[in-house]
Amino acid sequence: MTADSPIHGSALLQMNTGKILSGSPCLGSWVNYGLGSLNENLPQFINIGPRFFDLKDGHYLGPAYDAMNLKIDPKNPLAYARPELPMTDAEQAARFSLAGKLNRLSAQRYPNDPTLAARIKSYELAFHMQKDVPAVVNFDNESAATQKMYGLDHAITKPFGEQLLAARRFVEKGVRFIQIMHGDGAAGAWDSHSKLRENHSKLAAQVDKPIAGLIADLKQRGLFEETIVVFATEFGRTPNTEGGGSKPGRDHHPWGFTIWMAGAGLRPGTSHGQLDDFGYFPVEGAVDIHDIHATVLHLLGIDHERL
Repeated sequence: MTADSPIHGSALLQMNTGKILSGSPCLGSWVNYGLGSLNENLPQFINIGPRFFDLKDGHYLGPAYDAMNLKIDPKNPLAYARPELPMTDAEQAARFSLAGKLNRLSAQRYPNDPTLAARIKSYELAFHMQKDVPAVVNFDNESAATQKMYGLDHAITKPFGEQLLAARRFVEKGVRFIQIMHGDGAAGAWDSHSKLRENHSKLAAQVDKPIAGLIADLKQRGLFEETIVVFATEFGRTPNTEGGGSKPGRDHHPWGFTIWMAGAGLRPGTSHGQLDDFGYFPVEGAVDIHDIHATVLHLLGIDHERL
């Protein structure tokens, strides 16, 4: 892989939108826009984990195509979705009904307001999600074997394992695009400018077993051939060390790094591209982020040039 920026913000924008400047929809928004909904009670574009880039995912497609941010917490997975005061289901339904009527009256007055259209959609979706989303992120009905497969039985692997298990459950429910960010912190926990060996060893231990669990689980449930799994980073780390001392790190390196993909329509066991002897620049098979986006859209049945 090659990218255009060694700076986190612009590089993250490029990985998600194809451009280093803000103002374009991200891949998840295009998938949502191009394919439409498979489930009326759940969002079609979900983000789980921290956010490190511009929150306007849909941009000129409109806020209705932004990602819905969720937490793996059955009691409160969706911010602001629960009533502040105790309320019966009938009272809540009446409130949503009234809000819907008022919103539709406003929509007649302002038919071209995308923010209002997104708000109407959000109110209706939120009413349904209050019941369905907590059920998806509640793993009580998953077998002990499945929970162990994702690493839920160990503190090190449990947080990321829960995110990937939730992703599989959302896939089963027909959610189109699930985006997961691993590693909290200002620039992400993987930003190892020092102590890279210790830091990356710890982080790899958090994600390795859950990743294997997700792939195996998708296969055993017959979902692997209709699901595309992409594990990516906005850039890699330099092959040379950064800084002195006994525990050096690595700097940002967008000129030659690796991602992997698996699932529907992808040829397994294929390695593409080659770096030079120093692991610095590609000498053959360099792949741009636009190519990855085009490949994912193609596998989903979308012609990226027409879209």
